[in-house]
Amino acid sequence: MIASALFLSIVVATLATAIAVALGTGAGWFLARRAFAGRELVDALLSLPLVLPPTVTGYYLLVVLGRKGPLGGLAIPFTLAACVVAATVMAFPLVVRAARVAFEEIDPRQRLAAASLGSGSVSTLWRVELPLARRGLAAGAALGFARALGEFGATLMLAGNIPGRTQTLPLAIYEAAMTGENSTALALSIALTAVSVVVLLIVGRLGRGRT
Repeated sequence: MIASALFLSIVVATLATAIAVALGTGAGWFLARRAFAGRELVDALLSLPLVLPPTVTGYYLLVVLGRKGPLGGLAIPFTLAACVVAATVMAFPLVVRAARVAFEEIDPRQRLAAASLGSGSVSTLWRVELPLARRGLAAGAALGFARALGEFGATLMLAGNIPGRTQTLPLAIYEAAMTGENSTALALSIALTAVSVVVLLIVGRLGRGRT
């Protein structure tokens, strides 16, 4: 059970982080660079998973992706894809917020200098903005990975707790605690705690290194 849950958690967290970084970096850049009516409302909506109980977020996902939902034909609930979707949704706001801050902290003169040299907006993004924002983006990715690895509530609602199929480490800890397997629950909890400490150290180091 432990090996299966560990492997599944790593796969889910890796896939979720990759998706969250790809989408969250774009969203963070858009919020940082584009002024439009309702921008802060959009930012608040994207950040909702940070403040809503994870079970509520999972319920919303189940409503949308469930059999009778608008995307029910995708048959996502209670599959590995459901774990990835739940973890991505929970990690996404952390990536967006980190990306927005990273792009907002770039000196506008850097972009103006690139434009004066004939660099287009896409070229400036790839050759100037992304390199300058890399530490903030990396910190967001690390936080997103930790959040995805530790996701519980939304995963339980959308994917269930099926050993070998959708049972990630947090769900395995829950089951072990509920069935009296305290040593297993403790070992898994210590492992997740260690990963979280490492991630926080990485984020702290990246933050100190930003200019």
